[in-house]
Amino acid sequence: MTSPEPTSTARRAPGGFPVVGIVGGGQLARMCAGPAAELGLTLSVLSESPEAAAALVVPHAPVGDHTDVETVRAWARGCDVVTFDHEHVPQEVLAALVSDGVAVHPGPEALRHAQDKLVMREALTALGLPCPRWTRARDLATVDAFAAQVGDVVVKTPTGGYDGKGVLLVRRDDARARATLENWVARADGADLLVEEAVAFERELAVLVARSPSGQASAWPVVETVQTDGICTEVLAPAPGVTEDEAAQAMAIGLEVAGALEVTGVLAVELFEVVIDGEHGLLVNELAMRPHNSGHWTMDGAVTGQFEQHLRAVLDLPLGDPSARAPWTVMANVLGGEPTDLYPTYRHLMARDPGLRLHLYGKGVRPGRKIGHATVFGDDLASLRDRARHAADYIEGVIDE
Repeated sequence: MTSPEPTSTARRAPGGFPVVGIVGGGQLARMCAGPAAELGLTLSVLSESPEAAAALVVPHAPVGDHTDVETVRAWARGCDVVTFDHEHVPQEVLAALVSDGVAVHPGPEALRHAQDKLVMREALTALGLPCPRWTRARDLATVDAFAAQVGDVVVKTPTGGYDGKGVLLVRRDDARARATLENWVARADGADLLVEEAVAFERELAVLVARSPSGQASAWPVVETVQTDGICTEVLAPAPGVTEDEAAQAMAIGLEVAGALEVTGVLAVELFEVVIDGEHGLLVNELAMRPHNSGHWTMDGAVTGQFEQHLRAVLDLPLGDPSARAPWTVMANVLGGEPTDLYPTYRHLMARDPGLRLHLYGKGVRPGRKIGHATVFGDDLASLRDRARHAADYIEGVIDE
């Protein structure tokens, strides 16, 4: 069944300023609203529902199905450029927009590498970039043969996974994981799964870069991401103890990926820091072609935040300065807990710590759901971590003072 066609387009601001369309009404689209207003731009969001995070703050947010070609085409006619809150727009929809002459950033070919992890691994391997050892598998025999070579493995669904979903660690002596793997193979019904070696990494890092259609590029400082149960709970900027050589290598990887895959907009490259024969090195874990959780710290801790930079990049405007404002910035993700009345909590934290920056996403609260983040910046890393964690724990109801 065809979704209803959006009946109007965003009202264009005087002076010829463009309309930026964002597919998806999540928190990433929502956090573009402030920078768009400061740049004089108009946003139009193709939203999942009237209650979506971005629909609550962006005046033009028609509801439409991002998988329906005609719905997306009709909405995009009122946009000067189209970009994305998520990576789940089908390739046939993207191709239709390009055929209509719509500027799509990142483009379909680039976006395929974020939509399909097997496509990503093939491209990164062809570029000679450091990756975990990997293979394709559509049966248990292939998984077992690969595990016999590398040890424990991580099995991933090539499409649709995020925040630890679609990722299965299979240890040789784990009967429960083995049973889950058997179910995955059966559900895949002959389709390939991505199987990687389970990397013994020291920590997880990320580098965020931005690239424009004309080839301008910039990179923010390399950060450490702290994961809990497959979800990023904390980001430390810059990554403590990272050497100049490691930072330069990470930035070079990010910029090379952006250039080789012709990514436009913000690109996040998630990395494993490993030690091989006593030497520290990096392996590329995942790619995301949009503003990313590892870059939320830049909203308050960098001269130009990732959401402003993304808008600049997709419009081919001059890119802003990605430098950090302070020696350290800490971002703590806020997950839903038992408390649902958040405004009194918000007021309390603002009064308790005036230097704290709280960003809540306007999402309904349920346990474990990512509903916001807290950011602090300054000179004392340990103190900043305590402050950011306190704010997140207080909102989640872990502590009550």
